[in-house]
This record gives sequence, C-alpha cells and structure tokens, in this order.
Amino acid sequence: MKKFTSLLMLSLTAGVLLSGCGNDAATPAAQSAPAKIVIGLDDNFPPMGFRNEKNELVGFDIDLAREATKRLGVEVEFKPIDWSAKEAELNGKRVDALWNGLTITEERRQNIAFTTPYMENHQIIVVPAGSAIKAKADLAGKVIGIQDGSSAIGAVEKDPVSTSFKELKRFGDNVTALMDLTTGRLDAVVLDEVVGRYYTAKKPGEYLVLDEHFGTEEYGVGTRKDDTELLGKLQKAMDEMKADGSAARISTEWFGKDIIK
Repeated sequence: MKKFTSLLMLSLTAGVLLSGCGNDAATPAAQSAPAKIVIGLDDNFPPMGFRNEKNELVGFDIDLAREATKRLGVEVEFKPIDWSAKEAELNGKRVDALWNGLTITEERRQNIAFTTPYMENHQIIVVPAGSAIKAKADLAGKVIGIQDGSSAIGAVEKDPVSTSFKELKRFGDNVTALMDLTTGRLDAVVLDEVVGRYYTAKKPGEYLVLDEHFGTEEYGVGTRKDDTELLGKLQKAMDEMKADGSAARISTEWFGKDIIK
C-alpha cells in the first residue's frame, strides 16, 4: 500500500510540474504580436483606396499601410467593408484597423482610437460646369448628394445652409453620387477634397469646385480603443515614415507634392 501511495504521489507531482511548464511555454505565444493585420476600407474611394483596371486594390492609403506593416514585419490584408458600418466592423473584430481617409472627429473618438493626423482634408462642393451655383447660399432648394457614413454628413448638417436643401441624398459611395451629378439627378455633391480633386482632374471641363467648403478635417488611422499595442506600433511606424521621407515620397507619387501633415 505504501508503494502504491508513493507511486501515486510521484505521478501527481510530475503532472503538476508538466502542467506548469506547459503554461510557461504558452505565455509568450499568447503575448506575441499578430502575424497579420486586417485593414478595413471602402474600395471605391480613390485616390485613397480603390480598384484599378486589373481589379487590384491600390491607392495612397494602401501604399502607406503596406509600408507601415512592412516595417512592423507583419502581413497585411485589405478588407473592403460597408463604410457606413465601419465602427461595427472594427469593434466586432472583423477588422483590426480602419485606414482609408478616416476623418478624426470627437464623436468617433468615443468608439475609435486614432493615430496623430497624417493629412488635412476639406469637404468640398462639386457642381457641373456651367451651374448657376456659385456659393453655399445657392444650394438652397437644391438636391445635394453625399456618401452615407462619411464625415461629410456631420460637416454639412452643422452648417445652417443645410436646412434650406430640398434633399440631402445619401449614396453608398462618392463615385455613384458624381455619376448622378453628371446625369442631372443632383445639383451638387459634397465630398472629401482628395477624392473630388482626383475625379475633377480626370474630367477637365465637366465639373466645377466651389471656393467655399464645409470645413477642414484631419485624417488618422483608427484602431479599437483597447488595442493600445497595435495603435502604438502603427504610430511609431508612421512617425518613422514621416521622419525618413517615405511618407512624403508616397504622397508625391499620388498627389504630385508632399501633403503629409
């Protein structure tokens, strides 16, 4: 009986030791950095992120994100999402970051953590060439197009002129809104300057950008509020890219000049 008891005690002791070793081995793996970062984006938002003629995802923010994740030594996956549901996609952990002309607002700060701004933007007003609309006041009684889920909505609705619109019509993306502007179903479109300038430059003589706009905004990269480790790493990579000129180079390739903030 003593022999059996001794063997039992030895077996239990070995089990405890093995269990302890197993926990120690698992701890570093659990704390290791992710092998891949999934970035949510609107894939119809040129020049920030869009599909080229080969259906490949390209754009200014795409190139910035590729450079940043390369410095972090992790794989990057770009996942097109419904931009109006971006916060749900992020906090539901279907994506790890939002990087696609994401405007920093106090309202969004309630649910999203942001890097420091890397670009300034305006919400511009685009009308057809030859339009009688020359200023914001001329938008009274007109049908205005805007992208659903975009910061342009808040910028417009804060302006008193918005109460005079005939209709503020929401679209899934800016491209469709601009198409409706061309066909006469809209009188004007309010959208991000980087997008508006990109499209109007591609079709000279077809559009006019008004001098007045709906305010200045800043772009940042968004992560979950509790994902401080990822936010810190992305911020460090962005700071390095600004310091060594990589961000300026990417900006010049897309915009013809350095517009990095």
